Amino acid sequence: MDKDTDAEIPKSSGLATLLFRWFDHRTGVHDFAKKVLDEHIPGGARFAYVFGSGLLFIFLLQAVTGVCLALYYTPTAETAHTSVAYITKQVAGGAFLRSLHSYGSSAMIIVLALHFLQTFLFGSYKGRRELLWLSGALLSFLVLGMGFTGYLLPWDQKAYFATAVGTNIMGQAPLIGNLLIRLVRGGDTIGTLTLSRFYVAHVFLIPATIFMFIGAHILLFRKAGPAGPVKEHPITPKLPPEHFYPRQVLMDMAFVLLIMAALAALSYFHPATLGPIANPADTHFLPRPEWYYLPMFEWLKFWEGPYVVVGVMVLPGLLAMVFFLMPFLDRKLERSPWRRPIPVLAVAFVVLGMVFLGAKSRSDDRDNPDIAAQLDLQAAQEKAYSAAPFEPYLESPEGMGAVLASTGTVSPLVAVGKGIFTKRGCIGCHGGTGMGTAAAPSLVGVTRKFPEAALIALLHNPSPKMRAGRMPVVDAPPSEMSALVAYLGVLGTSAANVPPIYNLPAPQPSPGAIENVSFKVDARRFAGDVRQAAPTALSASAVVGQQLFQERACFACHGQAGTGGRAPALAPLIAKLPDAQLMQLLQDPNSRMRAGGMPPVVASPEQIGSLISYLRTLPLPQPSRQVAPEYPLPNEVSHPEMRLAPPVYVAENTPPAFPGGNAILSKTVVPVGTTTTLADSQPSPGRELFVARGCIACHGTNAQGTRYAPSLIGVATRFPGDKLPYLLHRPTSKMHDGGMPAVTLNDAQMADLVAYLSSLQPAPAAPPTRQVSADLRVATAQPEPSIVGVAQTTSTLEVRESSLSPLAARGKRIFQRSACETCHGVGGINGTIAAPGLAGTASLLPESTIEALLRHHTARMEKGGMPLTNFNAQDMRGIVSYIRSMTPAPEGKKLVASEIRSARN
Repeated sequence: MDKDTDAEIPKSSGLATLLFRWFDHRTGVHDFAKKVLDEHIPGGARFAYVFGSGLLFIFLLQAVTGVCLALYYTPTAETAHTSVAYITKQVAGGAFLRSLHSYGSSAMIIVLALHFLQTFLFGSYKGRRELLWLSGALLSFLVLGMGFTGYLLPWDQKAYFATAVGTNIMGQAPLIGNLLIRLVRGGDTIGTLTLSRFYVAHVFLIPATIFMFIGAHILLFRKAGPAGPVKEHPITPKLPPEHFYPRQVLMDMAFVLLIMAALAALSYFHPATLGPIANPADTHFLPRPEWYYLPMFEWLKFWEGPYVVVGVMVLPGLLAMVFFLMPFLDRKLERSPWRRPIPVLAVAFVVLGMVFLGAKSRSDDRDNPDIAAQLDLQAAQEKAYSAAPFEPYLESPEGMGAVLASTGTVSPLVAVGKGIFTKRGCIGCHGGTGMGTAAAPSLVGVTRKFPEAALIALLHNPSPKMRAGRMPVVDAPPSEMSALVAYLGVLGTSAANVPPIYNLPAPQPSPGAIENVSFKVDARRFAGDVRQAAPTALSASAVVGQQLFQERACFACHGQAGTGGRAPALAPLIAKLPDAQLMQLLQDPNSRMRAGGMPPVVASPEQIGSLISYLRTLPLPQPSRQVAPEYPLPNEVSHPEMRLAPPVYVAENTPPAFPGGNAILSKTVVPVGTTTTLADSQPSPGRELFVARGCIACHGTNAQGTRYAPSLIGVATRFPGDKLPYLLHRPTSKMHDGGMPAVTLNDAQMADLVAYLSSLQPAPAAPPTRQVSADLRVATAQPEPSIVGVAQTTSTLEVRESSLSPLAARGKRIFQRSACETCHGVGGINGTIAAPGLAGTASLLPESTIEALLRHHTARMEKGGMPLTNFNAQDMRGIVSYIRSMTPAPEGKKLVASEIRSARN
C-alpha cells in the first residue's frame, strides 16, 4: 500500500484499528472500497439508477434462501414433493423461507424489466457499451432460465404440467426438436431424471454462469463508466460528476429496504402454497405457467399446424436477435427517447403486446365457465393441501410408494372395508390405495376432517360438489359402513396394505365357529320374490376360488356373485357340467365364448379347482330372472333353461361405475321375456369388431344395453341408410357427453359393423311383464357370505400372489397405484370405454416393445388420452412383467393387431 493510502487509515492504537490495518496490508480492501465508492456519476445521483443494485441484492437473496432450502430438498420423483411439504409445514420458518425464495423470483423479473426499460429509454447502451449490453442481455435470459428450472422442483401438479408444456414447446424446433426434449427431460417422459437435471441446472450451472456474467458486467461497467442522464454525451461526459458514495449508496439502500419489506410482507401474510403431488395420469388438470410466461403461453394459441414453427421458433428468435443486437442497430449517439421514435415505438409495441397477451390469457380463462371452474377447483385443492397436516414419506413394504406410518392396532374390519372399497368400485375414481386419481381426490386423512357420523352421513348424502364430480350415493347397511370407515381411517398408512376381504363379519360368533372359519350364506331376493337359501359353508378351497374370481376380474362380466352382467349367470351354465369338462372350458374356451370376450384362465390345476369349487357355491336364479347365455356350452341343447331372455337393464339414475362416466343416454328397456334376433350364432366380422372395439363394455355383450349406454337393438331401423355410419363417425354432443367416442374404421370395417348392428332386430313382443329395477337386480344378485374370522388372511394373500412372479406382483401394485385401472379396467384385463384391455395383443408383445410404447406413446395412444409415464427402471420392469402375465385372448389378437397397424398407417 502506498503512503497516501496508508495515511488515510487512523493511526490510533485501538485493537480494531490494528486488526483492520493488518488485514488491509494483506488484502488491499481499503483501496478496493475506495475505488468502488469513489466512482464518478455524471450529472449526480438519481433514483433511476437503483435497479442494477436491486437486481444484485435479489440475486444474493435467492442464493442464500436457495442454499437453505437445498439442505432439506431431495430431487427424486418419490421424495421431492414430500421434502418441500416438510420444509413448508414442519421446518421452523420454512414456509417463510420458501415464500421469500418464491416471491423473490417474481421480484427479480420485475426489477429486471424496469432495469431494461430505464437503460433503453436513457440510451445507456450507446457509446462503446455494446459488450456491456450483451452481457446484460445474457443475464436476462439466465434469469428466465432460473425461473423455468426452479418451477418443476416442488413436483406438484402445477409444476409438473407447466413444465410438460414448456418442454413440449422445444419439440417444435425443426430437426432437433425431439433431441432437445430428450436432452432436457433425460428421456421422453418427465420423471426423476428430469427433476435431477433441472435441480443441477437451477442450483449449480445457471447460478455459476450468472455469477460469472455479473462479474463481467461490473468490470465492463467500470471500464465504460456510467452513462449519466439522457442529455449527457455517451462518450465524452461533460456534466459535473458526483461520487457514488454517499447519496447513490443511500438511494440504493432505500430501494433494497423497500424490496425487503415487500417480500417479507408477502411471505408472512400470503405464504406460497403447495399443491398435491404430481399425477401424470390426471387428464383434467389445466396447466398454467407463472405470470411472466403467460404472454408466450397465449401467443402459442394463435399458431397451429405447420405454422407452429413460425410462432414458436422464428418470430421469438428474431425478437431475441433484435434484443441482443440493439446497440448495433441503433448506432446514433442521440439518447433522448423523443428523438428516437422508431426504436421507442418498437419496444413499446412489444411491451404492450406482452401485457395484452398476459391479460387476454387471464380473461379467456375467466370467460370460459368450464375452464374457470376447473382452475378454481385446482386453486382450492392447492389451498386445501397447503393447509393439511404434513404426511411423511415411508417406503411401503409392498413397494406401493409413499405411505404414512401406522398409528395403532389394525382392526379386523380394515380388510373387510378394503373389500367393500374395491367391490363398490371406489378404486375406479379414488385409486386402488385411495390416493386419488384424475377423477376424484385423495381420501387420505378424510377421517380427520370428518367425524365418523358426519362421514357416514356424507356418504349416504353427498354434497352438491361431490355430486357434480359424479360421486354416487353409498347406500350400504351400517355394518358395511363401519367397515368402510375403518378402512378409510388407515388410508395412506402401512395398515392399509392388507388383502381385501369381500364379505362382512357376522355378529359376534361362538369360539367354535371362529376356529372353523365357516361362512354362512344369507337369504337373497330374486325377481322380487324372496327365496331362503340353505345355509352353506365355503370350504377353504372355495375361499381361494372366490379370491381368484375377484382377482381375475371375472365379476366385471359375470357380476359380483356370478349372477350375470355383461356376460350370463354362471350357476345355470355349469349346473350339469362335470368338473373335468368345466376345467377344460375354462382353460380353453370354445369359439362362441371367445367371441363373447371370454379369455382362457391361465392358472395352476389347483387354482382352477378352487375356482370351480367356488363356482359350485353360486346360487341358481329363479326362472323369471335367468339370463340368456352369451355363448353356449357343449351340452347346451339338452338344457333349454339356458336359453332364456337377456337381463333387464333399467334404472335411469344409476350412477356410472367407472370414472369419467357422463350422463346416461335414454335407455331402451328390454322387458323380461322378450327375445331378440341376434346375429351371433355364427361370429361375423362385424360382431368381432363390436367385441374388439370394446363396444360390449357399455352396450352389453349382445348390444342389449346396460346402465352405461342404451340398447342398440333396432338401431338400424331408426337410422337407415347412411345415417348410422355417419352417426358412428360423428357422434352427437349428447352421445359425446355419455362417453361415446368416434368410431374410426375403414369403409369395409364400417360396413361389417353396420351389417351386424342391422341384424339386431327385436322379436315379436311378449306379454308385458313387470320391469325390475337395476338397483333391485344388483341388490339381489350376489350372496354375500358373512365371514366370522380372518384367520386365513395371510394364506389368501399368498395364493393371490402365487400366480405372479415377484416382479409382476410389484408391477400389479404399481398399476393399481398409478390409477391405470381408471381407463383399462380392473386389473387392466377387459378395458373400459376409455381404453382397451391389455390382456391380448399387449401381453403378447416383447418386453422391449411394451416398454418402448409406455415411454414413447404412439399418435393413437396420445389421441386416446394416454398420459405420460414417469416410472423408474425397476417400476417399468414390473409394469411390463405384469402386462405380459395377463391372459391373452387368441382370437381377438390378430384383429386388434391389424387395427393397430391400420391406425398407425
